[in-house]
This record gives sequence, structure tokens and C-alpha cells, in this order.
Amino acid sequence: MWTPVREALGRESVALDLPGHGGQPPLTQPVTLAEMADGVLARLPERSHLVGFSLGALVAQHIAAFHPERVETLTCVSSVCRRTEAESRAVEDRLAVAEADFAASTEASIERWYAGTTVPEALVEDTRRVLQANDPESFLHAYRVFARGDAAIAPELGHMGAPTLALTGELDPGSTPDMTRRLAEAIPGARALIVPGARHMLPVQDPQALVLALNEFIHDTEGAVA
Repeated sequence: MWTPVREALGRESVALDLPGHGGQPPLTQPVTLAEMADGVLARLPERSHLVGFSLGALVAQHIAAFHPERVETLTCVSSVCRRTEAESRAVEDRLAVAEADFAASTEASIERWYAGTTVPEALVEDTRRVLQANDPESFLHAYRVFARGDAAIAPELGHMGAPTLALTGELDPGSTPDMTRRLAEAIPGARALIVPGARHMLPVQDPQALVLALNEFIHDTEGAVA
């Protein structure tokens, strides 16, 4: 997922798998947002421009809140934030579908992420294969953190000090523009950016827009420090 972004970024970068994802061992028991953050922190460079996507954005927020010495800047891509009651019900409904019918959940995710986009079918199929290959138990443990993690981190947002960029796609139905604006309002000095025409999989659908935003943000921050 991060390959197009890393290739275009023009900076040294490291893509870390979240606990239960990629090359990390599957999750075999319930896990908290704090535990997932600790699992990333152990592999994180000493200090970095930290970028998190979706569930990874919640993990990144936790690291920025509790280990600020490790975070130069924070970028939250397609992040949820302080879900309303209706938004919480919607994600709990999606979790229930995943618990009852894993295959149906996969197809629903593909629809939410890619419907109406110009992402090549080969990339969409790559995403489908990754989802279908998930260990269902591990996936559900991680999804529960995604469904409820915004409530866990919400009380800490106002105390965070790292320069922060929050951005999402204009058409993202789950990590909505309203959530990105809420996040930017909650974190002191944070800025919000909405990418026109994009849905949830911003690093895949429009990596150039993400790279441009990242590099401008980091450059501005470095200039302010200088």
C-alpha cells in the first residue's frame, strides 16, 4: 500500500506493519490501542515524521500523545475522530458483519474504498487478495481497536504538541472530512486538508496528492524551526 508513496516521497522512509498485519504475527487475543502502539514504538526510528493511515493513524496519535519525544511531526491519513453516536453504530454494524461473514465484509470494504474511482482493477484486486488472506481472528481483534480506538485517544488530543496534519478524501464514507476537521480542531495548531475526489485508500488512489501534502507540511515545519 505504501510503495507508491515511498517511491515518490524523495525522503528516507520506513513502512512498519501494524501488530497483526503484514509480517507481524497474527493477533491471537484481544488487544488495546496502547498495546498496538507499543508494538510499533519498539520498531520505530528514534525520532521521525510519523505518518499513520486509518487504524495506523490512531496508533500514531497514541504514540504522539504518550511518547512525544519520538515524534517530529504527526500526519494522520484517513483517520476517524470522536465518532458521533450514529458513526459509532455504523462501524459497530460493520464489525458485526465481519464477525458473521468475513467474505461479505471484504467485499463491502472494497466497495467503500474503491467504488467510482479510477484505481486500476489490478490494484483493486491486489487489495482484495490481501483482505481475503487475512487471519479472521487477528483481523477482528484489530478491527475492534479501529472501531473503538477513537474514544480511547480522544481525551489526549488536546494535550498533544507535535505539529500535526490531518487529511482525508473528500468522498471517504468512513473516515469522513468532518472527522478530519474534528481532529484538526482537537489537536492544538493542527491543520486539515481534504483531497478532492478521493475515497478511503488515499495512498493507493492518489499517492501524488499525499506526497505533495506530506512534503509541503514537513518543509513548512522545518522552516518554522529554522
